Amino acid sequence: MSYTATRLAAVKASASMAASMAAKALRATGIDVIDLGLGEPDFPTPSHIAAAAHTAATKGETLYTPAAGTLALRTAIADKFRRENGLDCTPDDIVVANGAKQIIFNALVATLNDGDEAILPAPYFVSYPELVKLLGGTPVTPICGPDTGFRLTPQVLEDAITPRTKWLFLNTPGNPSGAVYSRDDLQALGAVLERHPHVLILSDEIYEHIRFDGRDFISFAAACPALRARTLVVNGVAKAYAMTGWRVGYATGPAPLLKAMTTVQSQSVTSVAAPMQAAALAALTGPQDCIPTFRTAFQRRRDLVVAAVAQIPGLTLAPPEGAFYAYIGCAALIGKRTPKGAILTDDTAVTAYLLAEGHVAAVPGAAYGLSPFFRISTATSDATLAEATTRIARAVAALEPGIPA
Repeated sequence: MSYTATRLAAVKASASMAASMAAKALRATGIDVIDLGLGEPDFPTPSHIAAAAHTAATKGETLYTPAAGTLALRTAIADKFRRENGLDCTPDDIVVANGAKQIIFNALVATLNDGDEAILPAPYFVSYPELVKLLGGTPVTPICGPDTGFRLTPQVLEDAITPRTKWLFLNTPGNPSGAVYSRDDLQALGAVLERHPHVLILSDEIYEHIRFDGRDFISFAAACPALRARTLVVNGVAKAYAMTGWRVGYATGPAPLLKAMTTVQSQSVTSVAAPMQAAALAALTGPQDCIPTFRTAFQRRRDLVVAAVAQIPGLTLAPPEGAFYAYIGCAALIGKRTPKGAILTDDTAVTAYLLAEGHVAAVPGAAYGLSPFFRISTATSDATLAEATTRIARAVAALEPGIPA
């Protein structure tokens, strides 16, 4: 007897979570492991946000809310979209869910039919293809490598679109690459999409506020207003406000899609917990000084890792433009021999070696659809990152040439 649905056979568990669990298992044996697998800020949630949740709970705001979110929070989100992104929104144009990932899940439940295709430029967030497969769709994963700054180009997009294409996913700043799309980049893609009116656009902007070197951020819906009627803009409070565990994401998009997503929400999780919505409201309407403070720290950490990797023969890393990851090229390590005699056959073997011998947990590029790379999170302290890159350097230096072909 099988206890799982057939559709689950093609769906993998989260690779970043798997890397973190492997680190915890090794740490449980008494080994000092640095876990750079999961991407979440190491800063505490600002105190006024936590206080708002506490106040809401003690005041009795503990009952069901409307499936799409409280009116107060949806109003604040609409204000945020107008103020920061130039998108004219009302509370009726907003839905709230348990994290940005559930926003995406609800959208796919509401729209995907068996065999529909979703274009996911690689490297992509690990959950994108798994969610598409879980709901009967087919991931299409065109390669967007370092030669284009890990960005999708108009010709590659054109070549990927078919009559079965339902969605294009864009993620800016990108996880795992840190790539940031400019207004010109987005408008060039928009020109292609205007010729294909059957394609919906999902713009994942969860790392909006984490961008470096003075780069501007432009929402796809603002860059391509003619496509607003088929664009779902996804965001949330997790990354900008150090609130990953609070689980509040939100979106704006076309009314029929939002209505369908709300139906999915109402028949699954009902709504986001009321105190969590109060916390998100405080985040969006309260002091915003944590955002530049966090950004400054993330850029400093980015610079530290870039400088350290540059000193490790066999690894490559172009400075990420945003987010808090380093997507490190390791092509020169493939084929090398470990001190125990194993050959590193791919980036999965590289990350296994780094964990076993360097005691640093990273995620292989295969999980993001583009090898040979590995991703480390830079959302931890300077001291931890310095120690982690030192360990990686030692592990790489211990490798020996493999057997000549």
